[in-house]
Amino acid sequence: MQATTLLPRTADLFTQGLERQAGSALLRFGAARPRPVGRVSWSGDGAVAWLDEPRGHVWSVGEPIAAAGLVLRAAHQLPDTIREFTGPRGTDALLGRHLAVADPIAWVFRWTLDEPPVHPAEERVVALDATHHDELLDFLTEHSPAYSTGPGSADVSLWAGIRGADGRLVACGALSTLRDNGAPLMASVATDAAQRGQGLGAALTSWLTRYAVRRYGFCTLWQLADNAPAERLYTRLGYRNEDPCVAGRFTAR
Repeated sequence: MQATTLLPRTADLFTQGLERQAGSALLRFGAARPRPVGRVSWSGDGAVAWLDEPRGHVWSVGEPIAAAGLVLRAAHQLPDTIREFTGPRGTDALLGRHLAVADPIAWVFRWTLDEPPVHPAEERVVALDATHHDELLDFLTEHSPAYSTGPGSADVSLWAGIRGADGRLVACGALSTLRDNGAPLMASVATDAAQRGQGLGAALTSWLTRYAVRRYGFCTLWQLADNAPAERLYTRLGYRNEDPCVAGRFTAR
């Protein structure tokens, strides 16, 4: 059954219409709610930026030159607060002309409004709860030590997994949320190294996508730009690839 949930609107946060343009899904899904009291944001000709204050992270979308200008303005205005940034691809090089940028990582923010084709192994997927957190932590530590979201995170609404014939986990994944507005974000999908190549990760990803689309009307995820297997999988599942980003941090100024 196709969900009828309407996409969140951004008109009362930014009024430039950028949320309707390719490359601005981060604005559409990540900042799409009325401006909270005290929310710090910047806008300019062709770009907008907003501050995730607890992390000291500035998010920006739009034209790279304009976006970099907003991030630079933010960094000068709040030098003791801002430590990290995410912006359109190329922002890191532009910022690097003025500030010391470390550890830039190219990402793609991807999203879909549609349920993917059913994967045969989806019937093996089961929902997990708090009683499985220790098991999940051990599994992620062994098979995906760079996992982005861990068991017990307040941002996670659902953990799911696949078990082998012996009852042990062979794959897991989470449905987390984008920090600004609670939009569904798939995270920490991992497969037992000895079980890879059997489509378990694809089944779990398909199952989580279907769950999110039916419940919320869409699903989002982050993909490392140089992860070719993930690129193929997410494309096959219908995730749009329109938002190349780069994230980095500022060193001591």
